Amino acid sequence: MKKRSKAPEKKAQPRSLPIARKGVATGSQFAALMSAMMSDIIEGHIAPETGNAACNAGGKLLKVVEMQYKYGSRGRGVAPRELPLTAE
Repeated sequence: MKKRSKAPEKKAQPRSLPIARKGVATGSQFAALMSAMMSDIIEGHIAPETGNAACNAGGKLLKVVEMQYKYGSRGRGVAPRELPLTAE
């Protein structure tokens, strides 16, 4: 008797992937990415090592924004509510 091979299961796309593909330019987008990534890691869609690397990179990005806010020039007018995380 021949064994039937199961059809390969479709691996679900991580929820954080579409957010990451669009890019992260604000604090709200960063929070959404990190929240989705935490869920993806817990569900096993992303390897913990990948999540760790992304969190380390995100922490460095936030540190740059903090330093710009503390030591950068204020510019004209009132500072925006959401500080830009990227130059774009």
